[in-house]
Amino acid sequence: MAVAAIREEDTVPALSKWYGVHPSQVFKWKKQMLDNATAMFGPGGTATDESAQVGELLEKVGELTMERDVLARGLRRLG
Repeated sequence: MAVAAIREEDTVPALSKWYGVHPSQVFKWKKQMLDNATAMFGPGGTATDESAQVGELLEKVGELTMERDVLARGLRRLG
């Protein structure tokens, strides 16, 4: 969800409604992700190849979770 908020794929209120969390929680997660990404991957960061892979995997998990939720909602509408 934080990745979607950072990418601005939708508004924070829409994302919070979609996932059933309060908008302030989405803002908090987005800020935490941006703060940690800057510290880890910014200039002078200490990211290793392993931590870069973990970040990529977490991003992919977020994308797949969103896709699954969209498909599940579509199936509910059909059923």
